[in-house]
Amino acid sequence: MSKQINLAIFASGSGTNAENIGKYFEAHEHIHVKEILSNKKDALVHQRANNLDIPSWTFSKEQFQNPAFIKMLSDFDYIILAGFLWLIPKFLIKAFPNKIINIHPALLPKFGGKGMYGDRVHKAVLEAGEKKSGITIHLVNEEYDKGEILFHAECEVSEEESPDSLAKKIHALEYEHFPWVIEEYIMSHSK
Repeated sequence: MSKQINLAIFASGSGTNAENIGKYFEAHEHIHVKEILSNKKDALVHQRANNLDIPSWTFSKEQFQNPAFIKMLSDFDYIILAGFLWLIPKFLIKAFPNKIINIHPALLPKFGGKGMYGDRVHKAVLEAGEKKSGITIHLVNEEYDKGEILFHAECEVSEEESPDSLAKKIHALEYEHFPWVIEEYIMSHSK
């Protein structure tokens, strides 16, 4: 493989996953995090991108929902969703078929769908009395959290678990697994 593969990371919040992915691919021979994009101007992810010398920019809802948005993404081969909270428009999914990868903080198909993100997921897992939770890395299609599952990782949910303690376990799984699953998927589909 000689062509460099460029990633765009979409993030809405603090950007710890985006930072982790950026660091992972810093010296990669073929895969490069070219830019980090956010729907929030004041998101901490911009500072994390700056610390890694990765350009970042903010887009509005109007830009994101306009098919012309694809032109802004012409330099990218894959889109990685790292805590990005908007539903991806159909035109973007068609422009990047099987090339948008998301991470979800639960074991899909449980605890997925519209409005299920962050602490809401952890609270729902605890309220349901689940003994296990985890992460799901999946491709994005036109329905929230319904795309092809690429990877699951599990953790135990203890009886004294809180949303915060469960979030820490989930974050540890995300940091450990998300970058290499991205790498493995891209490398196996870019030959």
